[in-house]
Amino acid sequence: MAKVVVIGANGFIGSHLVDSLASAGHTVTAFDRFSSRSPTFTPQGVNLLQGEFLSRADLEEAVRGQDHVFHFLSTTTPATAEADPTLDIRTNVAQTVELLEACVSAGTQHVFFASTGGAIYGPQDKAEYAETDRALPISPYGIGKLTIEHYLHYFQKTHGLSSTALRISNPYGTRQKPNKKQGLIPIALRQIALGRPVVRLGSGSMVRDYVYVEDLVRMITPLVGQATEHNLYNLGSGAGHSVSEIIESLRRVTDTDFEVRELPTPPTFVDRVVLNTARYRAEFGTTPLTALDDGVRLTYEEIREDTNA
Repeated sequence: MAKVVVIGANGFIGSHLVDSLASAGHTVTAFDRFSSRSPTFTPQGVNLLQGEFLSRADLEEAVRGQDHVFHFLSTTTPATAEADPTLDIRTNVAQTVELLEACVSAGTQHVFFASTGGAIYGPQDKAEYAETDRALPISPYGIGKLTIEHYLHYFQKTHGLSSTALRISNPYGTRQKPNKKQGLIPIALRQIALGRPVVRLGSGSMVRDYVYVEDLVRMITPLVGQATEHNLYNLGSGAGHSVSEIIESLRRVTDTDFEVRELPTPPTFVDRVVLNTARYRAEFGTTPLTALDDGVRLTYEEIREDTNA
C-alpha cells in the first residue's frame, strides 16, 4: 500500500477517487480548499489538508512524504478557458509546473495527471481516437492540458519524475456541480429538476464518450504502484452517444417532456470524440460499466434531492 495525495480531492472526480483509493487500503491525503462545502467523500481514515493550489508553500506541504500525487484539480473549465485563455496559462499550466517542481524536491515516486480525452485530439474525423493518434486541440482548455502533458515528459527526462497522463473522456455522475457549466448530463438534469428548458448546442448530432464516474475511478485505482507499459492512457467507455441520444435517456429517466432550446455550436467544439481504450484493457482488463440510463438515474436522484433541499 502507498501514501497518496489527491490534489482537488473535493472536486467531482477527485472525491470519488479519494473514496476508491482509501477503500483499496492506501493512506490518502485529501488536498483542497474546502471553502464552499464540507468533504463530499467519506472522510473516515482520510487525512484532510486544506490549502490553495495557487500557493507554492501549500503544494510543497501537500506532496511532502507522499509516494504518489494525483493532480485532479483544474482552475478552469472549457468555457472559462475559452473566455480567457491567459487564465488557463497563468493558473493551470504555470501552477502545475510549480507542483511538479515541488514533487521533484519531495522525492515523489509518481504523478498521475487528469488530462482530457474529450478536447485533446481535436477535429480529425476519426471514428475513435487511440493514444498513438496526434493530439491537435483547437480549444484553450485542450491546449493547456496538452502543454501540461509535455511538461510531464520534460520533468521525466530532466529530473526522473515518473508520471502518467490519463486522457479522460466525458465523465458524469454524482457530486458533479451543475453550476460550473461543465457536463451536459448534470446541467440538463438540474434544468429538468427546476422545470426549465434544456439547452442543446447544435442539432444534437455531436457525439461524445460518456463514462460514469465510479467506473472511471475503478479504472484509475489499479494503476497505483504498478509498473505500467506506457505513460499515457485513454480512459472512457469506448462507446459514443450523440447529444440527441443523451436527451432521450434524460426523458426516459426523468419521465419528463421538457423543452429543448437550440443554441449555435461553439467553433472550438469537435463533432465526434470516442476513445479507443484497448491499451488500458490489454494491461488491466475490462472494467464493468454502468449502463447510461442507470448512471443518469443515480445522478438525477442526487440533483433532485439537492434541488429540493
